[in-house]
Amino acid sequence: MKYTLRQLEVFLATAYHENLTRAAESLAMSQSAASSALRDLEGQFNVQLFDRIGKRLQLNELGRSIRPRAQALLEQAQGLEAALAGGEEIGHLRVGATMSIGNYIAVGIMTRYMLEQPGARVELEVANTSTIVRKLANFELDLGMIEGENLHPDLKMLYWKEDELVVFCAPDHELAGKPWLTDEDLLQAEWIVREPGSGTRQNFEWALHGILPQLNIKLELQHTEAIKRAVEAGLGVGCLSAITLGDAFRRGTLVPLPVPHRDFKRGLYFVRHRNKFISAGMRRWLELCRESQPDFEAGV
Repeated sequence: MKYTLRQLEVFLATAYHENLTRAAESLAMSQSAASSALRDLEGQFNVQLFDRIGKRLQLNELGRSIRPRAQALLEQAQGLEAALAGGEEIGHLRVGATMSIGNYIAVGIMTRYMLEQPGARVELEVANTSTIVRKLANFELDLGMIEGENLHPDLKMLYWKEDELVVFCAPDHELAGKPWLTDEDLLQAEWIVREPGSGTRQNFEWALHGILPQLNIKLELQHTEAIKRAVEAGLGVGCLSAITLGDAFRRGTLVPLPVPHRDFKRGLYFVRHRNKFISAGMRRWLELCRESQPDFEAGV
């Protein structure tokens, strides 16, 4: 075999950091040793894996094509090493979750995971769908939890469970108490919604196809709680996941607005890179997610 696992480590760290000094620091080795390892890897096959742009090292076409296989090979080697050492270790897990899932479901799962696996560490990043997808494709996350569908060619989706968006307003809003809303009501309302790039915004637009261009979007906010506060203050009507609204409906600070002729159902999905090695930690995280039963009923 002409290459070593250490050379692959340097290659992957350099691809991630796009800088040899930072790559060397992340591997606790000197810059000269990292530079030598990368030079030897390229020299053994008489190839170039990076384009040198000043101090920045950017993967070229060949580098991008072998990165997923190098990542998978290194992770499998690490798993083999752990098994030979006496059993698979759960280890460090990097999870990305969209706002609704991250703030209302994932923290509870993370707590169970860490209590069950003393010494295990979970790095949870809460962001919108487009950010989670980008980081998964770049191997910056091990596993993603998102709302709605994603068509990125390098990622694999696995259905988790059903969710539903709910239209809502303040209890003293003029639409409160109506048995259901018509398209005319939806067009007359002032909307406070999530930003473009979020799964919730994508599903909102799908549900309101046909009248979307005529909707009055008053505010676009990145955070679920900010939208709930703005709607409570009477600034308009919102549309969020039922996961996020149960407590507010029980307190009576917000009320649901039925829209039976529009389909607001959607799926929640796990997402990973197609070439990502499924570690023991990832498998246990998925098991805990499937065991969880969040309250999806808006009025309960």
